[in-house]
Amino acid sequence: MGDVLAGFHAAWEFESDSVLIRFERGIRTPKLFQALGERRIPLEAIAAVTLTPGKRGTVVLHAEPRPGVDPLMDVAAGQLKDACDPYRLVLPAERETLAEYYADELRAMLDTDEDTRPDGYLVAPPGAPLQFKAYDGKASFDGTSVSFRWFWTGASSAKWKAGDKTFPVADLSGVEWRSPELFEGYLRLVHRATAEEHPGQADQDPAAVVFGLGYGPVHESLPFAASVLAAVRSKAPVPSSAGQLRADSAATGRRDPADIADRIRHLGELHQAGLVTDAEFTSKKAELLAQL
Repeated sequence: MGDVLAGFHAAWEFESDSVLIRFERGIRTPKLFQALGERRIPLEAIAAVTLTPGKRGTVVLHAEPRPGVDPLMDVAAGQLKDACDPYRLVLPAERETLAEYYADELRAMLDTDEDTRPDGYLVAPPGAPLQFKAYDGKASFDGTSVSFRWFWTGASSAKWKAGDKTFPVADLSGVEWRSPELFEGYLRLVHRATAEEHPGQADQDPAAVVFGLGYGPVHESLPFAASVLAAVRSKAPVPSSAGQLRADSAATGRRDPADIADRIRHLGELHQAGLVTDAEFTSKKAELLAQL
């Protein structure tokens, strides 16, 4: 088709085999849309197209994705609010006739008989944000492994005892994301070796980071989780600036002495409170000092 239909916060460009969604970057645009930038949705990834009345004199054009075609929607698992659904285009009610025309054109191009789950994702994952701050730690993803580095101000004693963690994508079987807008939000990595075990509370699980107090917002943690999930499913690095992250890490090598001092101070508090044994305290302190 090659035409463009502009709505609030986004514009859809209709092509012969896909819909290119370009999101605005205005201050009223949901932060998730701004983080996504643009997304190309192959027609084979769309199950149905609907046009329904919206709020306050609007209509909503909705391209419903098939299950298993988009890592972002897979990991969101129905937790996104309508206003943050990237498959919804909100338009003024006076454009209803035009929107109905494009909806009909899209429906005519869909393969309604294709009902099987695809072997791989049809929609490209978001470019990995590479890192974000959760409440109890900093999560980083370089395309091949995920790392959790705990904050002494928020991490539980269980996570401090376990130490900072690095999880190769090849060892993972999935990703769980619970929205920070819900009670007890978190991002949890599911390890192949323990996939059948019942996980504990996220704040005690070294394979999870928890959200809260503005840490781990949707527009940062959800694209991150989707990028990791796509890598887990494909067992291949996600195209991103991951190489630069690894190069930067190699260049820096040593950690900030002030950060190490804070960590040792917190470790001492845990030791005095009886939450860390003498042996654990000595071993962990030596490990931290070795990073200077």
